[in-house]
Amino acid sequence: MLFGYDAPRLHAALNDLPPALLPVSVLFDLLGILLKRESLKAAAFWTLVAGVVGTGAAIVAGLLAEDVVEHSEQAHAIMETHETLAFIVLEIFGVLAIWRIVRRGVWREKEQPVALTAGVIGVVILLYTAMLGGKLSFDHALGVPTARLQAIATERAAGHHHDEDEQLAPVTTPAADSTHTHPGSPDTAKH
Repeated sequence: MLFGYDAPRLHAALNDLPPALLPVSVLFDLLGILLKRESLKAAAFWTLVAGVVGTGAAIVAGLLAEDVVEHSEQAHAIMETHETLAFIVLEIFGVLAIWRIVRRGVWREKEQPVALTAGVIGVVILLYTAMLGGKLSFDHALGVPTARLQAIATERAAGHHHDEDEQLAPVTTPAADSTHTHPGSPDTAKH
């Protein structure tokens, strides 16, 4: 456990870094070239470096998580593709980062189209990788233990209904409405 996170939760916390940082890096580079702004190119460089570090951290957490989460054969196949593509994304952007470090943060004019093309290809692969991660979470409940999943299915089968007054009531914060209960639920659900 790291900072109270087990491997699956750590992966869930870190896996937002690549899709948040790497596409923005490519966008900053593109805008920096089009607008001829060195500040945007510098932002692209640092965002790229942070994105590569974040991608590496997400991959390590994912590798640790894959051995501890309960999953089916179908989910395992998707997980393997997700993992392979994550490594490809790391390789593409890692090469771009090293290339950029060697060039002291700025590509030469003739290198820019190649680097941007590689970045766009990397972003497309990254987005597909993220989609597979979402599929694992939402379609295969990866990270949810089987016993908990069965309990959730039982709870959902009992139904979920709101009273008329509740449907018309304004949305409140969890602290303001801490006694909300649902019929058929053994626990108090806090919203």
